[in-house]
Amino acid sequence: MIQIAVDGPAGSGKSTVAREVAKRLGIVYLDTGAMYRAVTYQTLIEKRSVQNAHDLEIIVEALELEVAPGQIWANGKNVTEAIRQPEISRNVSYVAMDAYVRKCMVDLQRKIAGTQSVIMDGRDIGTHVLPNAKFKFFLTATAEERAKRRQIELDKAGYSVDYKALVDEINERDRLDSEREVSPLKIADDAEIIDTTELTTDQVIDLILKKIAYTNE
Repeated sequence: MIQIAVDGPAGSGKSTVAREVAKRLGIVYLDTGAMYRAVTYQTLIEKRSVQNAHDLEIIVEALELEVAPGQIWANGKNVTEAIRQPEISRNVSYVAMDAYVRKCMVDLQRKIAGTQSVIMDGRDIGTHVLPNAKFKFFLTATAEERAKRRQIELDKAGYSVDYKALVDEINERDRLDSEREVSPLKIADDAEIIDTTELTTDQVIDLILKKIAYTNE
């Protein structure tokens, strides 16, 4: 089995890249960020607080989460598109910093990785979820470039969001993700850093695949 960890801040391109790498290698792709988004979605629709540990524990204890390639269900409902709403993006960092939520999600992530070859993307895959992964990559880009990508994504989905507001939101998410006490966003000591600011998605994918192929020779 092979384990590949792809970490990085919001909008660095890790999900798009990891999904395609999984397809080309014929292995399972797990978007761990979608799992935290699903918890956030469920918390908000049940009108509970994303910053209240007790509320989040109630949500997670009752949540039936199902993950499949490109799809995620929460309590039997396909929430794949719903979890990409701007409101979810604004609140997911609060949910992701909760210790109990992270424990539950990490347990599930490790269970999935324990039975099959997998590539996971997130904030703490190489440092915490899969610290012994053979391959670790950390994707990054400027906040401005990440905001531009996010705006294009939201426009396609029918949401109109101010660019400056997106830059501010991304900077705040970076701060929350990096400063949280439990499994903060940071670069694993043995991770290869790839700045995607000036690179196309295909270029990043090729870099990762070449690294894996070279190491496996």
